[in-house]
Amino acid sequence: MQNLVHRIFSKAKLNKTQVTIILAGVYIFLQMTADIAAAKVIVLGRIVMDAGIIYSLTFTWRDLIHKQLGKKAARTAIILAGVINVFMALYFLLVVKLPPESSWAALGGQKAFEFVFSLVPRIVIASIIAEVVSELIDTEVYQWWTTGIGKKKPQWLRVVVSNSISIPVDSFLFPLIAFLGALPTSVLVIMFLSNILTKAVITAASFWMIYLVPEKPIYVKE
Repeated sequence: MQNLVHRIFSKAKLNKTQVTIILAGVYIFLQMTADIAAAKVIVLGRIVMDAGIIYSLTFTWRDLIHKQLGKKAARTAIILAGVINVFMALYFLLVVKLPPESSWAALGGQKAFEFVFSLVPRIVIASIIAEVVSELIDTEVYQWWTTGIGKKKPQWLRVVVSNSISIPVDSFLFPLIAFLGALPTSVLVIMFLSNILTKAVITAASFWMIYLVPEKPIYVKE
């Protein structure tokens, strides 16, 4: 699989800058989409959690960045995503305060917009803290594993080992910061357990993505 992917990318003749933009761009997209979607709390059977389910993919995608571009690039992507999301939240705060067009407001547009995007700043703050802390931990665990005892072990174990530590950290911090005082403690506990379960399932379904990016560069030297 890796040799096939490497041949495909080699034929595309992408340079390192292009590969960096693609990998970092997808990572930031996943982060921003998850932060906005997380404003909604959903119920799936007995599972109660925020709707930012797509965020679970960022852990494996971070591993892809780390694998292809290195530890510093992974750290940079994490911090850049956090900074971008801060500005996103500030912009939404500004937009909420801007005067609405009267007919649009009469249809309930302003109230709906305020209900969703007035929540976003707290959600984003919670998400940023949780994601930066958990994914920097993920970075360190991944680095420790790949350069240590896991160096010659199957690559999918990198994802499993790093995610098994970072996911519980993220799942604990996010609902605590985002919804403490707004939701009952019992609901927060359910959200914590639901987040771990959901992210574990998504990790199990997406760990193979680590094989999409070969160890050797998929870009051509400039």
